[in-house]
Amino acid sequence: MGGTSGLGLSAAKAFVAEGARVVVVGRDAEKVRAAEGMLGVHATGLAGDAMRPDTAARAIALGVERFGGFHGLYHVAGGSGRRQGDGPLHELTDEGWAYTLSENLTSLLYSNRAAVRQFLAQHTGGSVLNMSSVLGWSPSPKFFATHAYATAKAAIIGLTQSAAAHYAPQDIRFNILAPALVATPMSQRAQADAAVLNFIKTKQPLDGGRIGQPADADGAAVFLLSDEARFVTGQVLAVDGGWCVSEGQSGDSIQ
Repeated sequence: MGGTSGLGLSAAKAFVAEGARVVVVGRDAEKVRAAEGMLGVHATGLAGDAMRPDTAARAIALGVERFGGFHGLYHVAGGSGRRQGDGPLHELTDEGWAYTLSENLTSLLYSNRAAVRQFLAQHTGGSVLNMSSVLGWSPSPKFFATHAYATAKAAIIGLTQSAAAHYAPQDIRFNILAPALVATPMSQRAQADAAVLNFIKTKQPLDGGRIGQPADADGAAVFLLSDEARFVTGQVLAVDGGWCVSEGQSGDSIQ
């Protein structure tokens, strides 16, 4: 889910390169067609909104029909709710709260639920990988004060780990990737802000201090969805350039 741009598309390319057969899902039909063209014969696409309860089930059914089975789900779909009214708590609107939780948390509920139902119906194990964010537990009040978004990303961890515990006896695994600031369409505001870029030099100090690239998370996604991680469940892996272990600085003190 959310496989036609940014982190999702990059991961889909990595999955195909490793021999997987992939169904990519996105809202924009034109972007879905473009993704299919890039991924080749081992992928197909579905235009649909992850915020609708039937989209994930339709995508899974398409994968079973086209490729003969269903083994894993990667839920990347989500985004910023700033334009709808997300922000610091005293500015957060009811509309911003509802939209941001729907886009980031309820959409994930729908896809995870559809995946588990399919695994149980197949009497097989399977792997679910969810996208959270370091903002779910490591806030940045100066530059990223979107409290509905942070709430949704924290709740993803609770839902994922609860499901990991419940379905482990059925060999259904649930894990989480949590990136920091990555260069995706969602982060264009931050990418264009000189103060944010200055902050990132010390908050994400790995590899020279930079914004992450979608491909930085591909190896982790491939591993956690594959049989190589067959004994791994309920884990949160921060792919964050050092965000969670770095204080970060802002202002003129950074050279």
